[in-house]
Amino acid sequence: MTVSHDQLKEALDTLKETGVRITPQRHAILEYLISSMSHPTADDIYKALEGKFPNMSVATVYNNLRVFREVGLVKELTYGDSSSRFDFVTTDHYHVICESCGKIVDFHYPGLDEVEHLASHVTGFKVGAHRMEIYGTCPDCSKKEAH
Repeated sequence: MTVSHDQLKEALDTLKETGVRITPQRHAILEYLISSMSHPTADDIYKALEGKFPNMSVATVYNNLRVFREVGLVKELTYGDSSSRFDFVTTDHYHVICESCGKIVDFHYPGLDEVEHLASHVTGFKVGAHRMEIYGTCPDCSKKEAH
């Protein structure tokens, strides 16, 4: 897991600008989110960091994620009734979701920015954002199904 130091530095700068104190836990949670491409749940993050911060609870992780979400560093992804997953906000990307195991993989497709312009043009809406999800079966689950 490699962390882009620029991304981490930018994120920490954003926190400083918004007056959010940077605690060792917040630093570690951010670092984990940036390096994790797996869209972890609060529980995943807690499990990954509890060795380093024995007095940290899942609630601490969740509260920090909420702070990050409020300042726009993190997106909370909710899919159906499973627990929220968190995604460090990078450039626009879309999610391909496995219907068997729930794995979420990022893919980039810049062409969809035009959809917002078209939607705005056709409807007169001032478009703020869009969200697209693609569902299927990941290669690991496909292999299992084949056996």
